Amino acid sequence: MHGWKKKVNPHAIIPVSATLKFNVEKITEMLLTLMPEAPAYFPKDQLSDSNERFFISEIIREKIFMHYQQEIPYSTQVEVEAFKDEGKIARISAVIFVERDSQKGIIIGSKGEGIKRIGSEARRDIEKSLGKQVFLELFVKVEKEWRKNENKLRRFGYSS
Repeated sequence: MHGWKKKVNPHAIIPVSATLKFNVEKITEMLLTLMPEAPAYFPKDQLSDSNERFFISEIIREKIFMHYQQEIPYSTQVEVEAFKDEGKIARISAVIFVERDSQKGIIIGSKGEGIKRIGSEARRDIEKSLGKQVFLELFVKVEKEWRKNENKLRRFGYSS
């Protein structure tokens, strides 16, 4: 422990075990007292600095993660192309991008069952989030090797 004190000059060294819940509360209290208060990044009545389109795309991606194993979820990107708020109903059109034709077939599923399941579950969660009826239209498009292309990564918001 003394070697660390010389190298990093810490405020304190506290042994912690998250598994055993040893000193977790103590370190939390210490961090709260030491951290400076930052200015608000968005108004208090706003839950996040991200917009509704972002949350909608993440809800759809969540359903893909829940229903598909291994590489399919990690090769998908969801983009909300249209969002029309018509008062009591929101009309949303989103595209699920995959890297290969075979992945497109897996997402769509036999007789469209896969994409129907994703859409139904996502629609229910989006309706809860927005507090209104939702008409959700999903499409699947192949965007070859989008994860290896800097321009495509930037387009999807993954790169600065």
